[in-house]
Amino acid sequence: MNVRRRSNRRRLLAAAALCLVLANQRPALAQAPIPGYPTDTYAADPREVALIPRYCIYTQSFRNIVPAGNDPTAIASWYAYMGQTFNDMHHYCAGLMKMNRALFLAKDNTTRRFYFADAITEIDYVMRHAKDDFILMPEMLTKRGECQVRLGQGPQGIYSFERAIEIKKDYWPAYAQISDYYKSQGDVQKAREALEAGLAASPDAKGLTRRLAELSAPAGSRTQR
Repeated sequence: MNVRRRSNRRRLLAAAALCLVLANQRPALAQAPIPGYPTDTYAADPREVALIPRYCIYTQSFRNIVPAGNDPTAIASWYAYMGQTFNDMHHYCAGLMKMNRALFLAKDNTTRRFYFADAITEIDYVMRHAKDDFILMPEMLTKRGECQVRLGQGPQGIYSFERAIEIKKDYWPAYAQISDYYKSQGDVQKAREALEAGLAASPDAKGLTRRLAELSAPAGSRTQR
């Protein structure tokens, strides 16, 4: 009897371990519906593909769906530029599409939150398989942080932005996001400090210069972003 119980327990543990491995290999396929669009972002609707970087059409999952995506020369070129991590970049591209769905297409807060959370899942997949010196790591961290802030996870978002800056000190979009977050919280001083730090690292960043000018303008004359 004890032997049978031990055997059953081993099978249950093995099944649980397999489920965990499979869950970590690819984000869940379940999608929230967007009227007029495919349920699955991996269907690569042309309207959504047009809003993501060009290299995305050459990534796995998209190259055989998007016209001109299965171009061996272009694929080899992007592998040469990004290294082996390009093998996983279809997840980042899908994450950008899901982020766009949350920002521009979702009609209710539940759907919006679903897509921001799912975008993080996609981005995290690539980050787990990439090294810190991967050329797009600062960008991925910043996009991740934007989603976290939109989900009300401000401290986690700030951590993602700061990690991006640690990796690439002059990556100005991360400073901009930090400033935008603190400005939204009413902490103008911290918002200003983030912009000044960003301009010290990247003096020609027009996005930071514009934000600093808006912070310095009288309240009544500040322009809408």
